Amino acid sequence: MKITCFIEYKIDPSKLAQFETYAESWGKIIPECGGDLLGYFLPHEGTNDVAFGLISFNSLADYETYRARLKTDDAGRENFMYAQQERFIVQENRSFLKVVASTYKQLPRAAI
Repeated sequence: MKITCFIEYKIDPSKLAQFETYAESWGKIIPECGGDLLGYFLPHEGTNDVAFGLISFNSLADYETYRARLKTDDAGRENFMYAQQERFIVQENRSFLKVVASTYKQLPRAAI
């Protein structure tokens, strides 16, 4: 069963550029460590202190393998250190979701 790790970040809105740099770095690191990166999402309208990251895996076991790889990845460690030094992440929460298959990426019905 495919799962998606949904990461919700509470960020310092005055450090949005630093968070964007952090997210862009994950764009290279996550796929190399085995995650299927769906993307990072920054505030645009409305709430200015919440961002999201979505990463899919074929199973929870694959997620655990990914986390182990991430801990030994030099670029991953550097990115974690960057976040700690710059202090732009105030809080981070993770949820694991599974898709309702009949609703995922539905195309519009062809006109009859």
